Amino acid sequence: MRVVLVDDQEIVRAGIGRILGPPDGFEVVAECGDGQEAVAAVAATAPDVVLMDIRMPRVDGLEATALIRQVDDPPPVLVLTTFDEDRVLWGAIEAGVSGFLLKDASAEDLIAATRAVAAGGAWFDPSVAPRVLEAYRDRVAPANRERQRLDQLTERENAVLRLMARGAANQEIGETLFVSEATVKSHVGSIFAKLGVRDRAAAIVFAFDHGIVRAGDRDSSPSPHDPVATDHDAPTRGGEQV
Repeated sequence: MRVVLVDDQEIVRAGIGRILGPPDGFEVVAECGDGQEAVAAVAATAPDVVLMDIRMPRVDGLEATALIRQVDDPPPVLVLTTFDEDRVLWGAIEAGVSGFLLKDASAEDLIAATRAVAAGGAWFDPSVAPRVLEAYRDRVAPANRERQRLDQLTERENAVLRLMARGAANQEIGETLFVSEATVKSHVGSIFAKLGVRDRAAAIVFAFDHGIVRAGDRDSSPSPHDPVATDHDAPTRGGEQV
């Protein structure tokens, strides 16, 4: 798994690099001291995932993430920061991050979050996840949160969205529902369009906000024969992979 590390402190990059090493299946293909270097490194190395600090000189992590998300087939971005203010959380989601992890997270959570995001899932640090949901509810216009958008989803799209919210990547969703990964990608694109969101993280937050899944619902997967599985199939929260 090819990783680009972005942090303005060399000692932080070195520490992360020691955790995300070859024994756990990671290869750090570039280290960057600011967002401008990160954008160039992504273009040069085509990584599987980018670990991005927020506050850096020249180009900060939020601006760099937005620029990276504009390229063809962009890699997912996992924010790794010491700052957990609502403003930073919301800015990260708006920029298009797939995950948000605080720097005091354990090595195990860092590895798990990086793997989840690289596989197409999303991950929010358990200490900030409730505020991420609250910030999303507060910032989205009521008209954009009407239940009618959910009514547009087919049963299969509901099943895909629930699996996404439980941390499943496209391949796992396809295996669970017995459809191809290409079909899953088509469903995901349709979900984004119908819900009025532009990325996976926003769709997942929408699912929690509107009760499609509930906080703590992470373990069970809907049956392929019952695509709108019941909400009592509850996943564990552990590392907070959403």
